[in-house]
Amino acid sequence: MKSGKEHSVHFFLRSVRPTNAYEETMQRLLQSIRLGISPPGSRLPSERDLAEMLKVSRDTVRDALGTLVEQGYVISRRGRYGGTFVCEVLPNRGLEQETVHALSEEEIDDLAVLRRVIEVGAAQLAASRELKASERAELVEELRASSEASATDYRRLDARLHLLIAELTGSGTLLRIAADLRTRVNAAFDEIPLLTPNLTNSNIQHKQIVDAILSGNSDLAAKEMLKHVEGSDALLQGYLASTTKD
Repeated sequence: MKSGKEHSVHFFLRSVRPTNAYEETMQRLLQSIRLGISPPGSRLPSERDLAEMLKVSRDTVRDALGTLVEQGYVISRRGRYGGTFVCEVLPNRGLEQETVHALSEEEIDDLAVLRRVIEVGAAQLAASRELKASERAELVEELRASSEASATDYRRLDARLHLLIAELTGSGTLLRIAADLRTRVNAAFDEIPLLTPNLTNSNIQHKQIVDAILSGNSDLAAKEMLKHVEGSDALLQGYLASTTKD
């Protein structure tokens, strides 16, 4: 995953199911946009490259991109510097109707278990690797971007930081699993207002996680990520309790 206007193509490498190619292609592209892997203003890979990455036909990719253009997620530009670009301003709601409107205790518990396995494990593995200078710099930059993010951009940049940690494990499969999980996590947290004290605490925890990874302390990285996940779980549980009483 790259900072700024670039993004990792590893995310696109998961091929779609041939019996549901259009819908799966739409889901993968939308997920990439919503999670900030393809940030506003960034250029998507070409139709040919996307078709190869997703193991679908160019017609399927073209149809999916056409729908995204109609819905205001991407824009096509012609000319020497043309291509398909993610819109600078994205729709608040649209094609992905995954938002959780009635979180159950079981759903929250399931997310918590998955995050303990995937995100805590990813932090531990990332810290155990000897990171390249470019990877270390990228991690520092993503931390800075998320800590300085506005409320509008926070979810997207928070997701980018967590997914970068997953990418730093060196496992493309883990990255794709983490992206699927983060989509569910973001859908859940979209139901909760972004409060300044919560964001401040989250940013502090992010720094502790990143510091542990950069220092190569895998046990501490896992401990700090677990603390972060448990805090998020507590927020969701608190929301569930408040809505149950209403």
